[in-house]
Amino acid sequence: MVVRIRFHRISGSSVRLEKLPLAQGVASLLTPAALMSSILGFWCIGADFHWTNSFAISSGLLSHWQVWLGAAAVLQFCAYGLNRFGKPGRTAS
Repeated sequence: MVVRIRFHRISGSSVRLEKLPLAQGVASLLTPAALMSSILGFWCIGADFHWTNSFAISSGLLSHWQVWLGAAAVLQFCAYGLNRFGKPGRTAS
């Protein structure tokens, strides 16, 4: 006895077109998150130089400005990549 299983084939372009609004929506949320992360990083730097009041997070991993600015860079890079993915007709150079 031979059993054949057939899968419905979906072309890559139709899958990509269905995910465009999701990619653009997530990218639009990542940019403000990167901005808030950079604001917290600069606040932490200001607290280290005693230019501002003490930073809200006094201990732990999130109490360092490098973590906040690094997170801002990663978030903005992800937003840039999702924006490039979300725009139809553009190809990577």
